[in-house]
Amino acid sequence: MTIAVVTDSTAYLPAELDGMYDLTIVPLTVVINGWDGLEGIEVSPAEVARALTARRAAVSTSRPAPSAFTEVYRRLLDEGADGVVSVHISAKLSGTYEAAQLAAAEIGPQVKVVDSGTAAMGLGFPALAAAEAARKGHDLDAVWQEATDHAARVSTLFYVDTLEFLRRGGRIGAASALLGTALSVKPILHVDEGAVVVRDKVRTAGRALTRLVDLAVDAAGDGEADVAVHHLGTPDRAAALVGDLRARLGDRLRDCYLTEVGAVVAAHTGPGLAGVVVHQRA
Repeated sequence: MTIAVVTDSTAYLPAELDGMYDLTIVPLTVVINGWDGLEGIEVSPAEVARALTARRAAVSTSRPAPSAFTEVYRRLLDEGADGVVSVHISAKLSGTYEAAQLAAAEIGPQVKVVDSGTAAMGLGFPALAAAEAARKGHDLDAVWQEATDHAARVSTLFYVDTLEFLRRGGRIGAASALLGTALSVKPILHVDEGAVVVRDKVRTAGRALTRLVDLAVDAAGDGEADVAVHHLGTPDRAAALVGDLRARLGDRLRDCYLTEVGAVVAAHTGPGLAGVVVHQRA
């Protein structure tokens, strides 16, 4: 049995994995001052970061149209796939999952959709697990179950210099956003049940990054874990996080990736993002 695996552009898969997994990626759209471009193809995170720091710049994002998913699913089935598992960004953060579901309903039971409940490599790890299961010849239900199981094993933690961009995009409540201005509090956020919420609060950016490592180590548990460190325009900060996590996790750390987030997440977090996604192996 041949099962195709689809994900979306917010998975931010590491460049070193290019060509290693059979994955079809459907891009989201970023709109900058009325001009729209496809994430990862027509618009870069650097362009978004520049726009966010400009006066009176309007930046927003939009999901793929259901027809985009319908076209991809039909093509994969026409090319010989027996089924499709489609793994996507949290339904509470984007309409992408809903669009994929609408397309799946049009196609029929050969397509199953998974809400990863998060974004970035929190989405990427279950998508990769699904692709690995498909490569081993598992059937549609087994590949879907693999994606679902691995989505439950990820923890997504991140720090941003300001909560203003999350507030503007409606990804965090106004009350929580006030924490970013009150008494110089630096919130650490995580994705809980598909939504962005405040996980902890510290006084400085340096302490926030130290606390981010502590929380990531806790999330890894006592077993083996994979880690992905994400950033936006702060490669040195991200490299320091990788070094600290390697030192703290030691032999329990398996795969470790460092990637810059793409334009969609950049549009909602702003420059200065530092994030850690922890994937428990079992």
